[in-house]
Amino acid sequence: MKTKLNMNRRRFLKSVTAAAMIGTAGVLNVPRTAEAGEGKLATLIDLTRCNGCIDRAAPACVSACKKVKAGRLPEPVDPIPIPFPTRKVEDWSKKKEVESRLTPYNLIFVQKAEVDMGGDKKTVFIPRRCMHCDNPACATLCPFAANHKFENGAVVIDPDTCFGGAKCQTLCPWQIPQRQSGIGVYLKVVPTLMGNGIMVKCDLCSDLLKEGKTPACIEACPQKAMSIGPRKEIYAKAEELAKKIGGYLYGKTENGGTGTLYVSSVPFDRLDGVIRKGPGEPGLGAVKRRMAGTDSLGKAVLAAPAIGIAAGVAGAFALVSKRKARMKKEG
Repeated sequence: MKTKLNMNRRRFLKSVTAAAMIGTAGVLNVPRTAEAGEGKLATLIDLTRCNGCIDRAAPACVSACKKVKAGRLPEPVDPIPIPFPTRKVEDWSKKKEVESRLTPYNLIFVQKAEVDMGGDKKTVFIPRRCMHCDNPACATLCPFAANHKFENGAVVIDPDTCFGGAKCQTLCPWQIPQRQSGIGVYLKVVPTLMGNGIMVKCDLCSDLLKEGKTPACIEACPQKAMSIGPRKEIYAKAEELAKKIGGYLYGKTENGGTGTLYVSSVPFDRLDGVIRKGPGEPGLGAVKRRMAGTDSLGKAVLAAPAIGIAAGVAGAFALVSKRKARMKKEG
């Protein structure tokens, strides 16, 4: 037990150290190695092929994802500490069966859009998961360096260093990451004052990619509506398909570019206008890169650890100066 506690403390210290380094990097204008860059891989989701697996109890991609990720999250503590200052606990551990939206236990779901195209009614099914952006603000501005953009293209949250602060969700234009309270390293530190669980989202089956295997959702799709491959090939394939069907492309420019491309025969603004949107149900509207609108927030987040260190150093110098003055006066 003592060894486990020491490990948790080491992980926490690692995250704090990483945060301090990020803060210093922000102040000194040194770029982070984990941020940015087009990944080697990209995925294409062809909405002209997806039929929502209407002949199944659940879409194949959803079932496959749930199966491969089952048991990944530990059971939350009971009762879950009420965090300060948000007072907001998010617990999906008793609703693991939910498949109609994104949750910490459901990392992909399928939206249904019914569109009237001048009297021609079309039904479009849209698998939704993390977009794995090229230069994700969620990774760049994570205050504990728990979120990373890897060279293969996957954007991955490290559960061992995530405090569940939801900064990633705030910065994501689609608010993809979801929070499970009552788990994570924060429980070993100050559970009611700092942290609120772990943020969870699709990691593109990063562990399978490292083994040269295909992400579970893509492998399971019976309609072959989802594919993955070298970025240039996938982008070329997506653009060729869109041109061939006189269709539309989503993900190429959204949020500065993503590693996930959708091709549809129906304009995405039309799809966005009819799908249900809300928590865990992202839209399909045009979005600009959010970093531009969060520069001041980013600087504050990145500088916070360094400011804390600077304040500590300043405080120490002040104490030393006072002591010297007192000693001089007494002497």
